[in-house]
Amino acid sequence: MTIPELHQAYQNLKSDEIILDVRTPAEFSAGHVPGSKNIPFDQVMGHAETLKKHKTVYIYCRAGGRAITACQILETLGARNLVCVDDGGFPDWQELGYKTSTQV
Repeated sequence: MTIPELHQAYQNLKSDEIILDVRTPAEFSAGHVPGSKNIPFDQVMGHAETLKKHKTVYIYCRAGGRAITACQILETLGARNLVCVDDGGFPDWQELGYKTSTQV
């Protein structure tokens, strides 16, 4: 998934879907996709069961690497509801002028 595709999903996000930011808390507090949930990629394993309850989990980070890693971890734990932003990240979101938030 690309950042423009994530933006489209964000605009049409349903109540049983979530956007997951797997960057560090410091990166998240500096700016993120509005309404996204922050779980650093190295902690997603502990949240797998909760994340499986969502119809779709859109995962992004700064450049794509941590999002891919988080997807791989969650897939090994049985999650099948994942959509990974593997082409770009939050700086691209900002560059495209999409709405951001600093509220934690």
